[in-house]
Amino acid sequence: MRKFGFRDKLGYLFGDFGNDFFFMLVLAFLMVFYTDVLHLNPAAVGGLFVIARLWDAFADMAWGRFIDTRKTGKNGKFRPWILRMSFPLVIVGVLMFVYIPGQSEGFYLAYAYVTYIVWGTLYSTVNIPYGSMASVMTADPVERTALSSWRTVGSQLAGLIINVVGPIILFVDNKAVPSRFFMAALIFGILAIACYIACYRLTTERIVVDETAKPKAQKGATIKGLVKNKPLIWFLSGSLIFMVNLMLIGAVNVYLFKDYFGTATALSLVGLIQSGAVFIMAPFIQKLVKKFGKKEVVSVSVLVAGLVYLALYLLPDLNATQFISLLAIAMLGYGTFNLVIWAFVTDIIDYHEYLTGLREDGTIYAIYSMARKIGQAVAGGVGAAAIAAVGYNSTLEVQTAETLSGIHMVGTLIPALIFLAVFIIITFLYPLNKKRTEKLAADLAEKRKGSGSAA
Repeated sequence: MRKFGFRDKLGYLFGDFGNDFFFMLVLAFLMVFYTDVLHLNPAAVGGLFVIARLWDAFADMAWGRFIDTRKTGKNGKFRPWILRMSFPLVIVGVLMFVYIPGQSEGFYLAYAYVTYIVWGTLYSTVNIPYGSMASVMTADPVERTALSSWRTVGSQLAGLIINVVGPIILFVDNKAVPSRFFMAALIFGILAIACYIACYRLTTERIVVDETAKPKAQKGATIKGLVKNKPLIWFLSGSLIFMVNLMLIGAVNVYLFKDYFGTATALSLVGLIQSGAVFIMAPFIQKLVKKFGKKEVVSVSVLVAGLVYLALYLLPDLNATQFISLLAIAMLGYGTFNLVIWAFVTDIIDYHEYLTGLREDGTIYAIYSMARKIGQAVAGGVGAAAIAAVGYNSTLEVQTAETLSGIHMVGTLIPALIFLAVFIIITFLYPLNKKRTEKLAADLAEKRKGSGSAA
């Protein structure tokens, strides 16, 4: 079997590249497809998003359990599922953006429910084995970190393409065109399939776990440790509302630029800057964290993002260019949190081991994954409800002044308040600062040495 190397990292990049072609398309533009093409009520769309995301949270856990019970074949345990489930996933994804003219609102709502929920379920069947595969591609922690980094690059590249090219394809004269949504879904679907095939062909599973040798789960000790794990509790709280905020921003930005500023194509520039902010910060993150600590770096970055959004709210007369120029600073702030977020999870896993003596990476990651899905559910509902609450009417050529003012408030003041709330949680409630994190690592090393277990 060939050694782990560049081919594996490139293949793993293609996996999230393929995932996010559709995930980002759905995240950024499905709501406007529902409201402006199917003319569904934003509140009804919000209800759909909430129900679907909550279902997805349990679908993730159910599919993860199913995958764990499968035996490893000649092509691995996870790779075959990525390949075989990617085709139905993409087909249903394209069907989500089909417009059948002349139907009733009830038909469109039912069609949206069926296609969106089925797509979300199928997404779990590809994403869960993809995320799990890193643990069997290599046992080396450094190489696993490299896989995580390359995955992030793949995700950012897909986001860059969707956010920059998407508005150019989807809108003509600032209006959503049904046929263009289908064309975009078809193009990105074909690209996604190509990426999944590349992921399958370029990666190799090297580690086969002997399930019979694993100790029985100690549920009582696990639950007790989770309840006492304050870093887990506060990080989940902070990251949950942080995710709600990012998805709220993504949903509302379409209406903010399309209606308030009157230029949907400016979303391409916003998408370019958002991805650029991550690429700019990535080379500096390791040095900043090493010098100041994860908690300290994130606290400052989230505070900056909150203050910038507050300034944007207090300056309602900015034009689109001026708005985006200030927004770029906020993107540098919350982009930093996104780059460091998985490192927080690693510390929390260590803390759980320190409390309980149990190394339960999968349990902690599953809890975090479920929290992310709940955050997505809340964000989908909040974004749609907020747009409905300010009086958005898709049948109007131009929204009322009150609605435009409300869209500006939802797109600036609410994100500001949420970022500031995350700052308070991370700064004053999350306990693992740089000093305590370093002491935790040292204490855990001693504890492992004393028990004779491998670090």
